[in-house]
Amino acid sequence: MIYGGLMRMRNIMKVVLVRPNYNSHIITPPLGLGYLSSCLRRQGIETVIIDGLRDNLAADVLLEKILFQKPDAVGITCLTAFYNEVVCLSRLLKKNNIKCVIDGVHPTFLPYRTLVDSGADYVMCGEGEIAFAKLVNNNFINNGIPGVYSTDDLSSEKKDIQKAEIIENLDDMPFPDWEQMDPNLYPRAPHGAVAKAFPIGVITTTRGCPYECTFCASPRFCDRKIRFRSPENVVQEIKYLIERFGVREIHFEDDNFTLNREHVMRICNLIIQEGVHIGWACPNGVRADRTDEEMVKLMAKSGCYYFAYGIESANLGILRNIKKEKLLAK
Repeated sequence: MIYGGLMRMRNIMKVVLVRPNYNSHIITPPLGLGYLSSCLRRQGIETVIIDGLRDNLAADVLLEKILFQKPDAVGITCLTAFYNEVVCLSRLLKKNNIKCVIDGVHPTFLPYRTLVDSGADYVMCGEGEIAFAKLVNNNFINNGIPGVYSTDDLSSEKKDIQKAEIIENLDDMPFPDWEQMDPNLYPRAPHGAVAKAFPIGVITTTRGCPYECTFCASPRFCDRKIRFRSPENVVQEIKYLIERFGVREIHFEDDNFTLNREHVMRICNLIIQEGVHIGWACPNGVRADRTDEEMVKLMAKSGCYYFAYGIESANLGILRNIKKEKLLAK
């Protein structure tokens, strides 16, 4: 019986999800890895999140921690800001015969170059929750999984890239794997600026943005579409963070938190109606043309104490060039 139990345990796939260390004053929980971890776990896949940025891990120490876990594969999140660190880590993993998958914004737009530079087995283009689970459950054999590519699939960056399948209803997703991203272990000002209380929970209530600002990756990454979590689901996560981790402040990191007025008003009213006493902020910025006095007053009443405006420039020519015409049209 014991031997059989051990055999069953060995059949469970184990994936280590990593954010490398890099030079940044913004050290927030990696929500993308958190969602990926919780979605994989829901399918019976074991996961370990290692946040090299939070823990300030040198590349050799990070590699040692990964190898200690004896994973079946490693998934690395990748932004252009730490692309070199991702490439370095991937090549170290491949020297140790570890399967490596890179996902995130950078490989979505430059999949072939990322594969060539990093030597990774696969890149994932777009949101990875569905594609990564399919790849793991298929024993890391890609049989046409949308959004998953190896060097065998691509000959250059010119090939048309199909993004991974997305979860249309965001309420169908479990909360991020907060057990492995304890807010108490992150800096008192994770955005490197203003914060009133600690610990801080970081939340997104939407994915995507319908605008086409040229400086932003969201229009192409999410195809100018936006999906909303229900306000009830959002407030449920806030309450969970308060009760489980003692969170005393929330930072909303949406690309465009105030786009849908009713969405914001409902979240604020639910916070008030359910007696959730929490300070909150929008350090990621909101559009000036998507706020109004009534909304801001209700935001303040529900606990909001600051938000940033994404003004970009006071020069009308620049605003037009970066396609913020809708802001000018008001």
